[in-house]
Amino acid sequence: QVQLVESGGGLVQAGGSLRLSCVASGASSSLKAIGWYRQAPQQERELVAVISTGSTITYGDSVKGRFTLSRDNAKATVYLQMNNLKPQDTAVYYCYARPWGGSEGDDYWGQGTQVTVSS
Repeated sequence: QVQLVESGGGLVQAGGSLRLSCVASGASSSLKAIGWYRQAPQQERELVAVISTGSTITYGDSVKGRFTLSRDNAKATVYLQMNNLKPQDTAVYYCYARPWGGSEGDDYWGQGTQVTVSS
């Protein structure tokens, strides 16, 4: 079992920056992929950035060039550096992980952290 704990959300003005952190505990070495999704009110959850096998990073189209995902394996932590934030980035950001051999139903999710960008 893996537990994901996010931190770093908050309120920021448009154009500002935030860094989110997600600490994975438990069987974190068994993860195939880890990263971030977000969900805004009345919208579906969408991909922000995920790092998977071979250190391949996939970004959502709306954050490319502004957000950077990184990982510190020694700390079992992933970071999401968010620059040039826009009001449309306002959402609850969830840390996500998928175990080796797992599928969608096996995914782990954190409790979420709120990011609010004011105009």
